[in-house]
Amino acid sequence: MLEIEAPVFILVEAKKADLKLGLGQCAAEMIAAQRFNQTQGQGIDTVYGCVSSGTQWRFLQLQETTLTIDLNDYALQPIARLLRDLVWMAQN
Repeated sequence: MLEIEAPVFILVEAKKADLKLGLGQCAAEMIAAQRFNQTQGQGIDTVYGCVSSGTQWRFLQLQETTLTIDLNDYALQPIARLLRDLVWMAQN
């Protein structure tokens, strides 16, 4: 059985085609992660999320009660840039 441990700080929501369809669900999951962290005594300032089709990525940030959605879609290639952004989120 898998057990989730706090703090949860990055979420990825995969959608088949339209990234916009996943934004609401990802945002809801980010709020749930924020609340989970708080109940576990691991409150952190920022929870990051992204919605991906596998080839396109869009990023979100939840800081306290403010949700920011990057309106740019990022391609999988070059993968080094995408990995750099994911590592940055994990380190911050």
